[in-house]
Amino acid sequence: MRVAVLSDVHGFSLALEAVVADIRATGPYDAVIVAGDHCEVGPAPREALALLRSTGWVLLKGNTEDDLVEAASDRDGSQAEHHAIRELGPEGIAFLEGLPFSHRVTPPGGTSSGDDLLVVHANPHDLRTQLTEEMSDRAVREVLGDKRPGALVFGHYHVCFVRTVDETLLVDVSAVGNPKDRDLRCKYGVLTWDEDARRWSAEIRRVDYPLEATHDQILASDLPNPEKVWKKLKQASY
Repeated sequence: MRVAVLSDVHGFSLALEAVVADIRATGPYDAVIVAGDHCEVGPAPREALALLRSTGWVLLKGNTEDDLVEAASDRDGSQAEHHAIRELGPEGIAFLEGLPFSHRVTPPGGTSSGDDLLVVHANPHDLRTQLTEEMSDRAVREVLGDKRPGALVFGHYHVCFVRTVDETLLVDVSAVGNPKDRDLRCKYGVLTWDEDARRWSAEIRRVDYPLEATHDQILASDLPNPEKVWKKLKQASY
């Protein structure tokens, strides 16, 4: 079994197109799951969401989905949020509001929930608390809680890593749209289940970023402060 997981498109539709093409070229996959933060930040939230919806992949909720829904309901929020809200319209916001928090994959031959692959945006309990490579095993355990899957796959913190804590494989797939690990390539993860060993393994795939076209798209958009968006994208770090 092979499962592809991507996250944090953030409205960078051209980066998403590059990753979609790579997933189709390296497939087929038993499932493709998109772990939230689909629209806000980049120049093309409407186009990014339309492409994601057209794939038929599993789409999850991220913290920016919650932010957009809240800003749309009370008219508060940042300029970037309201750019995305205008682009998406009421139907798009309603779609984001209805997205699920998580998605669980039970592999062939799995005998308990401890064999499952669980995909979330940030962690199994909320949309904002980060899991990072630098955290101690003890700190990771406190975030994960007692019931742990065989593999936990997530985005949110835009720095890819793979590590194991106790019996759980942790995979941060970084970001399609705006990675922060000083490597300006689009990232996504491929999870493979070994039925004989009853174990998941992970690979981080890196796809060339369509930088020149994205620069032109940012400048042609009505994003507030487009030069700042471009500068932060090229910086590729927090």
